[in-house]
Amino acid sequence: MWKLYGSSSGSPASGGNDLQWYFSQVKGTMDEDVSEPDIISTVEFNYDGELLATGDKGGRVVIFQREPATKNSDVRGSEYNVYSTFQSHEPEFDYLKSLEIEEKINKIRWLQRKNPAHFLLSTNDKTIKLWKVSEREKQAFGYNLKEEDGRPRQFGRLVVPRYEPMELMIEASPKKVFSNAHTYHINSISVNSDNETYLSADDLRINLWHLEITDRSFNIVDIKPTNMEDLTEVITAAEYHPSHCNMFVYSSSKGTIRLCDMRQAALCDQHSKIFEEPEDPNSRSFFSEIISSISDVKFSHNGRYMITRDYLTVKVWDLNMESRPVQSFQVHDYLRSKLCSLYENDCIFDKFECCWNGADTAIMTGSYNNFFRVFDCNSKKDVTLEASREHSKQRALLKPKKITQGGKRKKDEISVDSLDFNRKILHTAWHPNDSIVAVAATNNLYIFDNCGAGNSG
Repeated sequence: MWKLYGSSSGSPASGGNDLQWYFSQVKGTMDEDVSEPDIISTVEFNYDGELLATGDKGGRVVIFQREPATKNSDVRGSEYNVYSTFQSHEPEFDYLKSLEIEEKINKIRWLQRKNPAHFLLSTNDKTIKLWKVSEREKQAFGYNLKEEDGRPRQFGRLVVPRYEPMELMIEASPKKVFSNAHTYHINSISVNSDNETYLSADDLRINLWHLEITDRSFNIVDIKPTNMEDLTEVITAAEYHPSHCNMFVYSSSKGTIRLCDMRQAALCDQHSKIFEEPEDPNSRSFFSEIISSISDVKFSHNGRYMITRDYLTVKVWDLNMESRPVQSFQVHDYLRSKLCSLYENDCIFDKFECCWNGADTAIMTGSYNNFFRVFDCNSKKDVTLEASREHSKQRALLKPKKITQGGKRKKDEISVDSLDFNRKILHTAWHPNDSIVAVAATNNLYIFDNCGAGNSG
């Protein structure tokens, strides 16, 4: 029996029971009429989970900080409060192509911390920015420019400048701007394990950047055909290996994942491995190619496995076996009969993300009706939960949801016909060490934990 590395029995990262969750917090307004700029477009924990960043369609980045333990208890809670808010991107206009460039934040990626300040990368469709977020608690006084009363200082009187305490100030400042390298919309950024370089991917190309150099990048993947009429697939996601700085993967709209090794060639058009599950000819339909398109790919923390998300499933791949996934989980198979209407309302093109827990033993991804799914890789069990303000009582246990496809349904079951496809969870994040998850539902950010399920938090 295949088993992921890690244990689901009591380690802090696995939480003891990854299928039982409690409500902790919800951030955002309760307004029924949600304005487009307020919709959350990305969610990301930093490397130690102390900070949680969200980006929205209005180009804003909001950073939340985890509350410290109380004086009466050493147990950390799962509450996060606003730490810093800043405008990362503004709407622009490409005069050469007569195109508007949205301010929407597509991705946020944190850098490993090297000093008291925090650094993160944020990107919209065209421009990537490196931000420094730092604290200031002291202010310099006694410059040798003016007297205390404002008069010019007399010659010969020198004062030693001094630092005095001030109210804590969080400053966010742009340190680098990486632009003019992508013809198409950026869908992914990923920081290398060397903490010096990162990659950015659009529909047809992947570029390699150095964090200190903004005026040039190296093209490492280019799948653009000579004649665009011959175009058959596009790049949908890309990520660096968590520990091998020479390896990265990228997924495509055809359902394939290519593993590349930058030691083999400067241009990685020839992959080292290709991961692809053979299609069952009997189940082929008009929608087969659309629903097989991969919307997200994530390496496990130990680097041995990766997960991919297509429209209906999450698949777990072993890097040593390209022929088929080692596990495949159905996210919302009950929608298979609804593909025609989902195609007509464009929902079939929604891009759902997926993520691992810290111990690489469980997977989370989103669905419709503000449902999100959690899968335990070892027990093969799964659960469907809902992010809703109706169940936002503090420490309320989330009740599993069951969806039925017609006929008689039990009291607690939900009919597939009653699902709201406008309420969808596309973006999720799992704390790297503790059993805390962040779920973005339109303009609201929900935080859940399973501290009450035998975990210290």
